[in-house]
Amino acid sequence: MSILIDKTTKVLVLGLTGRIGSFHAEDMRAYGTNVVGGVTPGKGGALHNGLPVFNTVKGAVAETGATFAVSFVPPPFAADSIMECADAGIETCVCIADGIPTQDMIRVKRYMRRYKEARRMRLIGPNCAGIISPGQAFAGLMPPSIYLPGRVGIVGRSGTLGYEAASQMKARGIGVSTSVGIGGDPINGSSFRDILELFEQDEGTDAVVMVGEIGGPQEAAAAEYIRDHMTKPVAAYVAGLSAPKGRRMGHAGAIVSAFGESAQEKVEILSDAGVTIVPTPSAFGPAVEKMM
Repeated sequence: MSILIDKTTKVLVLGLTGRIGSFHAEDMRAYGTNVVGGVTPGKGGALHNGLPVFNTVKGAVAETGATFAVSFVPPPFAADSIMECADAGIETCVCIADGIPTQDMIRVKRYMRRYKEARRMRLIGPNCAGIISPGQAFAGLMPPSIYLPGRVGIVGRSGTLGYEAASQMKARGIGVSTSVGIGGDPINGSSFRDILELFEQDEGTDAVVMVGEIGGPQEAAAAEYIRDHMTKPVAAYVAGLSAPKGRRMGHAGAIVSAFGESAQEKVEILSDAGVTIVPTPSAFGPAVEKMM
């Protein structure tokens, strides 16, 4: 099984006719993702690589029945694309863009709250690699060949460290049910806790690998959920053990500014919650193998 996306999910690509959107859309289709169309304002009515192009997300949803969208729209316009998806009734939106202004994301979060919980869209990202259910479908820019279908979920703020975990697991014959990149920006859509809850409910997931990093309270909130609600084992790696306080490291959200936001503090909090700690990026495979 999987969470959020499978081979039946109808997917729209926002920014389909652009160079980046076009490239990754073809990659997604080659893997088996059910891409049903794209959205580029001003180019509606055209065909791009055999896919229909629409001017608006609402029009695309009405014509195709899509429930999932992946946005390759550039940062200055990405927030508008997310809000358009929420307004059109999209259930899950993955936003890839890196560098969306913080004020724009505050506006997005406020906009999404106007909808009742029952029809509130789930946002993955921004600044993320996307989501993949190996052997079924993916939406984003991850390399699908490194993922072996299986029963371990992956959720991470770092896309490349998520790739590393999947690759090491595959080398040991350990497969992935779904891998979700939640993104490394200070303000994002879904949190660790949100995705852990989905994995806990998924009958096709037996264990979870979590990839955290310095900055923000998400790992602490995840530890609380794991301690009180998770029945499945969790292994976690936290990047940034050597990061000095107050200095941003890589992602916009990776900056230690308060107690509990350093890597060492997060490791201690997760360990106290019963999480298996992965000591180094080269130890994902052995740690997951031992946990399983």
